[in-house]
Amino acid sequence: MPAAVVAALVLVAGEAPAASFARQELSIAMDDGTSIATTLYVPDGEMPAGGWPALVFLHGLAGDRGQTNAIAEGYGFVGGDYAVLTFDARGHGQSGGLVGIDGPREVADTRALRDWLAARPDVSDTRIGAWGISYGGGAVLNSLVADVPWAAVVVVETWSDLYTALAPQGLVKSGLVAGLAASIPDSRRDPSLLALQAAILSGNAAAARPWAAERSSLSKLGSITAPVLIAQGRRDFLFGIGQGSTAFERLRGPKALYVGLHGHTPSSFPAADTGYLMAQARDWFDTYLRGAPATHPPAAVAVASERFAGAARWTTSLPRTATTALALPGVSTFAPGGKSVRTTTRLRRAIEIFGSPTVRVPVAASGGWSRLVAVLTARTPQGKEIVVSAGGIPTRGGSRTVTIRLFSQATFVPRRSRLTLTLASSSTAQSASNLLYLDQPPLPASARVRIGTAVLALPGLRAPVTR
Repeated sequence: MPAAVVAALVLVAGEAPAASFARQELSIAMDDGTSIATTLYVPDGEMPAGGWPALVFLHGLAGDRGQTNAIAEGYGFVGGDYAVLTFDARGHGQSGGLVGIDGPREVADTRALRDWLAARPDVSDTRIGAWGISYGGGAVLNSLVADVPWAAVVVVETWSDLYTALAPQGLVKSGLVAGLAASIPDSRRDPSLLALQAAILSGNAAAARPWAAERSSLSKLGSITAPVLIAQGRRDFLFGIGQGSTAFERLRGPKALYVGLHGHTPSSFPAADTGYLMAQARDWFDTYLRGAPATHPPAAVAVASERFAGAARWTTSLPRTATTALALPGVSTFAPGGKSVRTTTRLRRAIEIFGSPTVRVPVAASGGWSRLVAVLTARTPQGKEIVVSAGGIPTRGGSRTVTIRLFSQATFVPRRSRLTLTLASSSTAQSASNLLYLDQPPLPASARVRIGTAVLALPGLRAPVTR
């Protein structure tokens, strides 16, 4: 998050209540000698028996602790009931070392910092929680399944399975991956990342499987009984709703899933509901670290309206959906740089898409055509265009029917809107500004593809939350 976002966080949070605390800037050495820069806040009030409950805040990729300091201070976590530790992740900010993207080295750092905090006489060693966003959220979940004994955690807009986030159905989201890579200077990246990036952007997505597995928590979440609150974005093209909902279903302890307005592109953090989200996080920590009465049932789910009005309704299970199927007839043949565009008639009723739309289509590929990308857009009666979702798959020569699963999202599409499906070798065919899937590696000039009638299946909320 850039400095402008830090300022926005303070503005969204408003005036934090006056609090008295001691703040220290510290450098803590890891077992390999790397220095990690931290900020420690300790309340000035009377310490409770056993020490202060504590929170560790973890920032996003290419961020630093200045951002989590703004969050912890702006939303009232500092100076009242908690000791708070923030830190610059390895290879970020003022910390040393190289960025390895939440691998075993970063998990070891997180464990060491938690243990350092637990060893302080003014901190309870059994009541330490963690809050992480994006890259930091992945670090929290990865450390949790590596047996770092968090007493409660909150993770925001993050992943549980990194491979399916970056390469759903085996096709890399090349534009997003390139953007993430560019956010870290070469001088601060672990050298192994450069070789991995070159491999996957050349079309070898399989090269990322073992690397991503080592950085994913999903396969081990079934053994986790610690309280976990997951906050996923309605519209997040990097880490979709499925990254949170699948994790939610696996967890065995107290758990909550909030699907809100924050997220990576096309959303943002902070968002209109960030104050509400942070209040939920505070309640979560108060319950499981301070013994306050529970404000959520043992399993709780809420989906915020696109027209957020201050609160969301909590239930005890994931929302039910019904599928709407739409046929988009036609036959199109095109070469690299070409595309097939199909548009529906006006929708007779509104639909609040929730989950992964699918596109089932017959494809005949030849001449080295190796991928097919689908972008679904909606044009409202007012003329506004919305990118609903996108997805892609690798292809090979010959004829077959394929199913493309689009990113898991929540998007309200008003009545009388028209849906448009664009099929091509990249998302830039839909719009030059749509950089989700780049035309990379370039297809040979001999490549051709023929597209038949496409069937679009849209999962929609049975009980819409947006009006």
